[in-house]
Amino acid sequence: MGTGSKSSHQSYAVSPTALAEAPAAPLDITGAPAPGEGTDLTGAAAGAAGEPAFEVPELPEPVVEPAPPAEPPAGEDPLAELDALLGTESEPEPVAAAAPPEEEAQEASVEGELQSSSEEPSAEEAVLLQAEDNAEVQEEEEETDPPLTPVPAAPPVGEPTGTPILVGGDDFINSEATLVAYDSPDGPREVLLTHISEEAEEKLLDALSIPGTHMEEIQVEEEVKERLDLDKEKKLAELTKTAVSSVQHKLKTGSEMSDASIAKHQAAVDAVSAVLNDPSISDEEKAMAQHYMDQLSVVKDKIENGGVPMPWMDAYEVTATKMVTKQVPVPDGEPEPGTLAATVRKASRIQANLDPATGQTSWDGVARSSAKGTEYEIDMGDGWKAVYRPYKDNDPASTEFSLRGQLEVHAPAGAGHGKDLVERLEQLHLMNKPMTAAEGEWTYLANNIQAQGLEGSAGMKAAMETAQGLQDLQVQEIVHQRMESLMGLDSDALQTAMKRIHLEASHKVLPMKVEVVRDAVAKASGFSSGAELAASPGYEPTPSTSGKWLTWSRFDVTGNKAEIQSAFKGRSLSHNLNGGDLASLLGVGVLASTEKRAVMGIGGGLGLSEQADKMTGGANSVFLRVKKTPAKPGGGRLIWDDPSVLMQRSDYYAYNGDHYGAINPAHHNYNAGAITRDPMKIAKFTSSSNEIMFRNGIDLLGAEAPSRIVCHTAAERSSILASLTARGITQLGGKPVEDVLCTEADY
Repeated sequence: MGTGSKSSHQSYAVSPTALAEAPAAPLDITGAPAPGEGTDLTGAAAGAAGEPAFEVPELPEPVVEPAPPAEPPAGEDPLAELDALLGTESEPEPVAAAAPPEEEAQEASVEGELQSSSEEPSAEEAVLLQAEDNAEVQEEEEETDPPLTPVPAAPPVGEPTGTPILVGGDDFINSEATLVAYDSPDGPREVLLTHISEEAEEKLLDALSIPGTHMEEIQVEEEVKERLDLDKEKKLAELTKTAVSSVQHKLKTGSEMSDASIAKHQAAVDAVSAVLNDPSISDEEKAMAQHYMDQLSVVKDKIENGGVPMPWMDAYEVTATKMVTKQVPVPDGEPEPGTLAATVRKASRIQANLDPATGQTSWDGVARSSAKGTEYEIDMGDGWKAVYRPYKDNDPASTEFSLRGQLEVHAPAGAGHGKDLVERLEQLHLMNKPMTAAEGEWTYLANNIQAQGLEGSAGMKAAMETAQGLQDLQVQEIVHQRMESLMGLDSDALQTAMKRIHLEASHKVLPMKVEVVRDAVAKASGFSSGAELAASPGYEPTPSTSGKWLTWSRFDVTGNKAEIQSAFKGRSLSHNLNGGDLASLLGVGVLASTEKRAVMGIGGGLGLSEQADKMTGGANSVFLRVKKTPAKPGGGRLIWDDPSVLMQRSDYYAYNGDHYGAINPAHHNYNAGAITRDPMKIAKFTSSSNEIMFRNGIDLLGAEAPSRIVCHTAAERSSILASLTARGITQLGGKPVEDVLCTEADY
């Protein structure tokens, strides 16, 4: 459904006036378990020239600031440091705000009298007071614009797929994170799992002290190979190489020797002969000249007689010991102030275990499986830690592409850390507030821009620049409001405060950025305005739950379902288990990607090319094919006779051929020109090895359920039917279970 028109949003009245009213929060998009559903295996639920201008929302005028404190000591200029942090030359003059209402003025007067009767708070106290104010504002926001996905205090223990949540801002891919509570002998092991965006990595790395990343210059004695001074002076190596290269070219092409090649050879011979005939040269210099003359003798033979190309010629070098300046890593020591200590180690994954009898996943907090790449283990203090697999230290050409950007945040053993797991993201300089309904529209628009290929559309670049400008203005406004307290901080504390201000600004200004970008997306996709787009039937800026993972839709499909169905007429999407256990798959309730199966505790070996997919990046997705609807399908197959059920998702991409789901530009299977996200093109795929990749996985027991699940035998069908019935699952995708489950013999 469309969200209708938008008006100002009360939650943001204290800072930028948001132009978008939050859509009503969904009743429960995380999906409460249906009657009979459990958490065990038998009960697991699934602005450029020519571009249109944008109306920029106005920021409120900053409040009048109190008189600045006494001048700082000589050599210390907090204002200059603030300017550097903001990237501006000077702070704009504060503008007087409009007179407050009489009641507010009286309250302000009383507050002023109270403050004047006591001492002014210190800079540190002012920052703490501001933090308390921010907490109160956040509580007010949550009351008027609740989180799209409330963060549980204690995620359900042993649930393999965990609890999906959305985090505000765009630090995380699809703004998505998952809270998992593994069962263990020491109590629940609660972990936040997410993928940060490559653009957000610098913020995270800035929070860390990583061994070997800080360098210093030292003088060391080292053996080096170098040419003799006489060689450099007379350019013997250069002349000889010129002669060799000229003749070599003729030999490779079979051409006749030219006068130019002969002349180059003669010039080199003359220069080398002059050195050899000099009685004052040393033995080493004589050996050097003879080295080049021997090379030129070979060249002469080739000029006269031709033949195969010559071996490569090396310059004459001698070994010498010299003092050289080198950059070396600073030895390990205490972390820099305000940063977290990080240890570099070989990449790994949580080695969990899924009990097939109970459907519970467990992990002892220690066991990890090895991976091809590098990761950081981060000490967050008080028994908290994080594990991060960086983009920058994992070369796509030689490491597992699917693990780049993966982040784990680990709480101490025990239950009840759900909210803290999210809040602790601030230590890593990442957004740490649950996403609200108003904020969710940003992620929805970003996904649609990518899915529909609107990045290069007219006006889109200008809209993105305007959106970033709004955020920069918000940062400056907050700095204005807190100038007095910020000026009292030392350099390290100021850096920390500014990072928090940037996070706060990103959170506050996002609804206004949405207004700007929505309008650009609307015009790029044929709507007259953002308001018309928002009111259209296909506009659904809240995610749906798919197998305990959140998925965002694309309005070009949800608003044109009949057109998509017509394009796929006579064709279906299918997945072949390739010998996998259909009953176990339906017991878990999700078709999960290689990476998701790993953290769920499902062992490897289920996919046809798991290791290759990790290198291509395909391991973060599940694979389906588009085929002519089979009249006699084989057993062990999942079939979607109405592909629009899945085509409405915004996270898929496809190849008309087998490319191992490659999104790694450094992998030989990657082909940027062959990737498509267009459902109309996918519907016309002709290759029998085509592939469509859906991120994370597909819910097999909910709205995304296949229309046919083909069992091998009647006995297998009866067993699965009994299991589903016992769990209270009577329908799949709106159809009776009996109509969905079938066997090979039925055709």
